[in-house]
Amino acid sequence: MIIKKYTTFLLMVITLLFTHLASAHHAFTAQYDAEARIELTGVLIKVDWLNPHAYFYIDVEDEETGEITTWACELGSPVSMMRQGWTRESLVLGDTLIVEGALARDGSSSMNASRVVIEDTGQRLFSRQQD
Repeated sequence: MIIKKYTTFLLMVITLLFTHLASAHHAFTAQYDAEARIELTGVLIKVDWLNPHAYFYIDVEDEETGEITTWACELGSPVSMMRQGWTRESLVLGDTLIVEGALARDGSSSMNASRVVIEDTGQRLFSRQQD
């Protein structure tokens, strides 16, 4: 009887834990507008190889004003990125990148990257689109 109660309690705790974790993860359409596409060229200044999504940050210079804006570019999870051939060394600080993706709905300087190319070499590191 004690084992049955303990098992039931344990299953309830596990269910609550996974429900909480699932609700913490956002939907793409809630955060990004797939119809609002942008292509930016900027210098890589930071890489966060963290769960649930990897991010990298580029400094983009406004051609008219010369003002620098730092953009956050979201990728998939580190595990999914590794399955596509990425490593922690795929991006090198100081590289100039051409990044295409969907803009954030909140108007911030952030995007969900769908294509990443190293400008100097033309090497395509990542693309979610059909070529």
